Amino acid sequence: MRVEKKRCWWADGSDADSVRYHDREWGRPVHDDHRLFEMLTLEGAQAGLSWSTILRKRDHYRRAFADFDPKRVARFDERRVASLMQDAGIVRNRLKIESTIANAGAFVEVQRQFGSFDRYLWSFVDGRPIVNRPRTRGDVPPNTPLSDRISKDLKSRGFGFVGTTIIYAYLQAVGVVNDHARGCFLAPKGGPRKSGVA
Repeated sequence: MRVEKKRCWWADGSDADSVRYHDREWGRPVHDDHRLFEMLTLEGAQAGLSWSTILRKRDHYRRAFADFDPKRVARFDERRVASLMQDAGIVRNRLKIESTIANAGAFVEVQRQFGSFDRYLWSFVDGRPIVNRPRTRGDVPPNTPLSDRISKDLKSRGFGFVGTTIIYAYLQAVGVVNDHARGCFLAPKGGPRKSGVA
């Protein structure tokens, strides 16, 4: 008899894309700048929409936004924006599109200042993921002092669509915060690891 793996409540098996994303990516530490820019873009695009909608559009986003190469995206001009506004494969929201382009420029500037965006982001947690192991959906906050601080810092650097709730989801996505629920087959063993800088 086949035993179904236990997963976090949001990856309950009703959406194959969400299950695949949960099992292969969510909560795993990311240190590649292209992936970090990709997830920052997708989390911003998701604002007001379901994550499953964004996952379905993800491959098209990669094509539309130069495989999430921030240097290339930063050079997108108004003609490219107009073209993207006609692209049904992405979220056709002018503010989100223009924000992605502006964020690419800000991202490149962070890379210039810190050596990489990876180094900048992970410095907020001394390079070690925060492990929470929540018991229930209610144990997962919409934001934390850590996401507040990173959101504020990103905004000061010219990033858009980086409110604290979006940033907390981003931190979960790229493994800075591991919120796999207790009982999930991917939940880390042992107790929570709270960050002294959160």
